[in-house]
Amino acid sequence: MKHMDPPADAIAAVTHCNPYPWYATLRNGPALVRDERLHVWVASRADIVREVLANDALRVRPPTEPVPGAIAGTPAGKVFGRLVRMNDGATHAAHKPVLQRALAGLDLRAAYATVLQVADGMPAESPSDACFAMPVRGVAHLLGFASEALPRVSDWVRDFVACLSPLSTAAQLDAASEAAAALMARFESLIVARPARHGTLLAAVQEQAPADRSRALVANLVGLLSQTCEATAGLLGNSLVALAREPGLRRRVDSRWELLPALVDEVARHDPSIQNTRRFVAQPTTIAGIELAPGEAVLVVLGAANRDPSLNPAPATFELMRAERRTLGFGQGPHACPGQALAGTVAAAGLQALLSRGLDADALLERGWNYRPSVNARIPTFHRQPKLMQPSAIVPSEQGTARAPHGPIGAAMQQA
Repeated sequence: MKHMDPPADAIAAVTHCNPYPWYATLRNGPALVRDERLHVWVASRADIVREVLANDALRVRPPTEPVPGAIAGTPAGKVFGRLVRMNDGATHAAHKPVLQRALAGLDLRAAYATVLQVADGMPAESPSDACFAMPVRGVAHLLGFASEALPRVSDWVRDFVACLSPLSTAAQLDAASEAAAALMARFESLIVARPARHGTLLAAVQEQAPADRSRALVANLVGLLSQTCEATAGLLGNSLVALAREPGLRRRVDSRWELLPALVDEVARHDPSIQNTRRFVAQPTTIAGIELAPGEAVLVVLGAANRDPSLNPAPATFELMRAERRTLGFGQGPHACPGQALAGTVAAAGLQALLSRGLDADALLERGWNYRPSVNARIPTFHRQPKLMQPSAIVPSEQGTARAPHGPIGAAMQQA
């Protein structure tokens, strides 16, 4: 089997078949360890990860390179430079609260139903393709895009996220800029064309910032889709891996859709889609008793911290109904992801849609998977999978649209 040797470092661990024993060894070492090959300090224990994420002397981008050099001055770079997740200071303070309040007020039960409705209208696809397409199209529809626009918007988003990876080729970066320009134009026309549809995420954003039509706000709407693309694709894909790998899990959740949010939440802890993030020292500071100078970087290994026994008892065990589950995969501190509840809702709805289409977890396990090349995102690619059937068990409502199941799932969503 591929990747049987331990990973060479915390970046190679992202796409390793099972990095978690190596992560345990890393956690048991120094609280903060220097990796000279990667030129970073590495934090893997939960307490040190929290310390790093809360330290206001650290930034999400190198102070000397707020936009990666490969895309500086391009349309993709201009969008990148306006994203709150890539900024500290005034830009972050101006726009993140707007997104936080809009996301906090979103009707998650309705969002679940929207993703199911979108999935109902999608053509048959392989599981790997569906893991990307379903979440992005669902969130794009929540943002107000009409059904006929969703395939094109989804393609643009997949092209745009290439600008976020240092592994992208020149051709991919060119395509990312074309996609960035197209997405900005479509969002701007969507905002000015007519009032946002009631109940959409776009309407919620506009309620929080009624006079804001700035390109910075528009760029962060693009950012919502780009974060959905890889992070939620990985969350959905790793949920399929869990169904294939964990004995009895598929039978336990079969047609019991109310258990899917718990499954997704445990996947987010047990095998998170975002395995690491970075912080850059802007001012002299001390982490774990070690003095760090401006210009140094810290690699924060979220996938290791989630399995720290001090954070979750029996962390290597997949527990569907784990009590007091805690995860650091969505970050903490100023850059904690405000879309955690929405991401879990979208992934759970996508999982219901795939299972309703007849996905065979045993076939996934038999054929296997590997992971897309990435320095931080763990996204499975399933081998030689046939296209799934059109949906057969998504429940229509009286108006002909899909709805989330009744019962505990509704309460869980409202509390998320």
